[in-house]
Amino acid sequence: MAMLSPSPGSAPRLVDGPSAAPATLLLAHGAGAPMDSPFLQVIAEELAQRGWRVIRFEFPYMARRRSTGKQQAPDRQPLLLDTWRQQVQRATTEGPVLIGGKSMGGRMASLVADELFAAGSVLGCVCLGYPFHPPGKPDQLRTAHLAAMAAPCLILQGERDSFGRRGEIEMEALSPAIEIVWIPDGDHSFKPTKRSGLSEAANLALAIDLCDRFMTSCCRDRSDG
Repeated sequence: MAMLSPSPGSAPRLVDGPSAAPATLLLAHGAGAPMDSPFLQVIAEELAQRGWRVIRFEFPYMARRRSTGKQQAPDRQPLLLDTWRQQVQRATTEGPVLIGGKSMGGRMASLVADELFAAGSVLGCVCLGYPFHPPGKPDQLRTAHLAAMAAPCLILQGERDSFGRRGEIEMEALSPAIEIVWIPDGDHSFKPTKRSGLSEAANLALAIDLCDRFMTSCCRDRSDG
């Protein structure tokens, strides 16, 4: 079960897993759901069961929404990126760090990943449902930085994701540092259709397996280096 970790002057965090874990995965939420959404809850708890430490945090606008109960639009990108830098600086005092998140949270992580990887602050990046483009607008791609990305990055994407379906994204030239794995018949949260015969639980289990493997690989590469 996640432990709420407040700190003077800092937004609260949800912490799962042992403090002696080989690495910590910092996870950010998507644009509309908070850090304790059911999706992130499952990811965090299951990775913690495998021995990883997972820390979830909220961007300032979501923290305000939590305290006021009022809907808040996402902060502007510079503030979102600065929030990532602050969270990484805080977490690196506790051991090796990977970054990532759901949808917008993962996209923002990918935008600072190279900077933080080059500085030795993070080992890699995990994107859970990357928003390659706004739904219905495949011509408005958000992939420019992904073409030259140097930091190891795992993107887990539902085959039916309206933010980037398999047929659209497979044609894009992305960096060899990026591994995309397609979650069978999954939507933006990896949920399949009933007619597929697949289950949401199975798709989430697959996503967790893939995250576990990727994080293990990043830690191994760090040790070898």
